Amino acid sequence: MSNTNIFKQFNNSIANLVHTPAVGATLALVARVFASAIFITAGYGKLGAGYAGTQAYMASMGVPSAMLPLVIALELGGGIALLLGFQTRLVAFLLAGFSIIAGMIFHTGADQMQQIMLMKNFAMAGGLLAFTMFGAGRLSLDGETPT
Repeated sequence: MSNTNIFKQFNNSIANLVHTPAVGATLALVARVFASAIFITAGYGKLGAGYAGTQAYMASMGVPSAMLPLVIALELGGGIALLLGFQTRLVAFLLAGFSIIAGMIFHTGADQMQQIMLMKNFAMAGGLLAFTMFGAGRLSLDGETPT
């Protein structure tokens, strides 16, 4: 048996497993928990003591600090909506766009850490676009099954 057939068998086995309703629904929920965590914690961290520092950082990067309440609302509100699976396709699309734009504004430095942060934002956007395409899953307020 060739290596290609072995990998095809593994791929088919995984596909069959995730098409089991309980497994697919659970994986979608776990994926939403993981994807939403960064937005919820980032939005929450900008409240209180973190507010002024974030405003100053935004201003230093040429972003009007008056946009900070919108950023917090999108991160915190969007993160919670994603976690709950509420309006998931719309919220995921908005968070994907936000991740790309924020990465391009705040993480375009030449040093390796900034490049890693930019790629992290792009990777998050990729996962969010998958939610845009496939929805939140059965264990969500949207209650939709992936297409």
